Amino acid sequence: MINSSGIPDVVPAGHMARQAQPVLTLASGLELRPFGPDDADAVLAAGQDPAIRQWNLFTVGGLDEARQRIARMHERWRAETGAVWAVARPGGPAVGLVGLNDVDLAGGTAELVYWLLPEARGGGVALEAVRRLGRWALDDLGLHRLRLCHSTANPASCRVAQQAGYALEGTQRSALLHADGWHDQHLHARVQGDAG
Repeated sequence: MINSSGIPDVVPAGHMARQAQPVLTLASGLELRPFGPDDADAVLAAGQDPAIRQWNLFTVGGLDEARQRIARMHERWRAETGAVWAVARPGGPAVGLVGLNDVDLAGGTAELVYWLLPEARGGGVALEAVRRLGRWALDDLGLHRLRLCHSTANPASCRVAQQAGYALEGTQRSALLHADGWHDQHLHARVQGDAG
């Protein structure tokens, strides 16, 4: 497809929707797989976790809402507006989420997001998941640019972004409204051809 300015789409429309969402393996033995109905408990637990609620502005009111969120994840894949994976042991329950929001196939961009339940934190899982999804998005899907944003008050996410090869591009002032007020936000990005 060619847009109105005569520039071809970076990734053709339909490229995601025509294929099944892949399972991506991690060296640690974990995998990134589509969320399923059995993951509603994990989504509910994430929506109740104070750290996830604080940094991801993510709340879930009950199991019905968790199931609805999972259904929307699959709708977003088919609509090519988002791609969300559960972080899990093969055959096991979800212990986290990593995904792409605001997918713009024509423009070749997306925002990478993630969270982990407490039992998965501190062992490098976030870094491994962010690296793996970034490789898939740039190399397999064919996006050109990924951004990763976080509150400047969250140094752990800053470390994950930097170690995963997302260069710090700047600070967006007063960009996120959290429960405790407005937060400045770091903008990190990785583009096709970046080392790492």
